[in-house]
Order: sequence, then structure tokens, then C-alpha cells
Amino acid sequence: MTIPFLTIATAKQAELTIKKSRFICSLQRVSSEQAAQQFIKEVQAANRKANHNCFAYLVGDQDQIQRESDNGEPSGTAGVPILESLQMAKLHNVVAVVTRYFGGIKLGAGGLIRAYSNVTTAAVHQAGIVQRIKQLQIAVTVSYRQHDPLLYYLKEHQLTVSNEEYGVNVTCNVLIDEATADQTIAHLRNRFNHQLKIQKMGTRFHEVPYKINN
Repeated sequence: MTIPFLTIATAKQAELTIKKSRFICSLQRVSSEQAAQQFIKEVQAANRKANHNCFAYLVGDQDQIQRESDNGEPSGTAGVPILESLQMAKLHNVVAVVTRYFGGIKLGAGGLIRAYSNVTTAAVHQAGIVQRIKQLQIAVTVSYRQHDPLLYYLKEHQLTVSNEEYGVNVTCNVLIDEATADQTIAHLRNRFNHQLKIQKMGTRFHEVPYKINN
């Protein structure tokens, strides 16, 4: 079974206040370690008066690059919990920076671990998760008479139309799952009695919402 490639849907911040300490998690998608480090610097610059700006990130389709930092918190109480929260959600290409403004009450190692973990998880839930799917784009050329039936068929089978071009006929660019492409094309041809002109146009990645509790 293919393991899905998951990442956050959008950049997001979440905040928790625990015993007067503010924990603010800033979450961002990245495509390289350089981008992750740049985001960390930006968050640090925006929170110069904070006591800590702890972080973790995962970069690469197989999480080839993994980094974490406690940034002055007791060893293992910040960076690792942040990283593990991202790993628990099975995310890739994401960086999380948790900024802490100390409230004067010590939380202890256990309290810190829970705080950094919980605020990261909260940010992930607020950001939402998407699954990256590799799809084949096909150009389906159809007569105007069959255009509406084609659109109905595509909607019924939850196939995405990326754009349409109008000329002597109508050409619909349709995204289909690469793994079942030949089967989908065969069904299309049969449904319209081989009156469609279908051309494979290459692959692209498409993102669809993914439920965190899947």
C-alpha cells in the first residue's frame, strides 16, 4: 500500500497560555532546509523579546532532513516534542517554531513537553492537512452536443476539470489518478461510444483535503 504524502494546507499560528507562559506555534510549508531556516529566522526576529524560539522541521519526501532545537529550554523538552507532533501527523515539508514568553511559573520537564507538543498539534489542526496525489492530465475533446453530458459524467465520478478551451469543439483538461488512468480512459471511451478524442498531457501533483483522524 502506498503511503500518502501529507503536508499542511496553509500556514497557521496557534497559541496556548499555560501557567501564565504564552506558547505560540508558527507553522509553515517549506520545500528546502534553506527555506525552513529562513522562516525560523523571521519568527525569531519578530519575537526578539521572547524567552525561547524552539523549532523542528521535516524536509523531503522521505523526511531526509530532520532538525530540532530546544533553544535554551532543558534538553529534550521542546524541540523533540515539536518534531514528534509533526511526525505523529505524518507531515512532510513543514517547519514549526514555538515561541515562549515565560510567565514566571516553572512548568517542569513534563509540563514543558506537554506544552510544546500540544501547541504544535493545535496549530496542525488549525492549518488542516492535504494529501498530495500524482495525477495524469488528459485533454478530452468533445462536440458541443456532448459537452454537458461529459461534464455531468466527470462530476458524477469526481474527476476535476482544470480548464476548458472552446473552438470547433470543446477540449476539457481533466485530472485523473495516474494509478488508474488507463481504466478511467477506457470507461470514458465506452461511455461516449468512442466519440471522444483523448490525449495524455503529462503528470502533475494535485492536493486534496485529508482528515487528520484517517
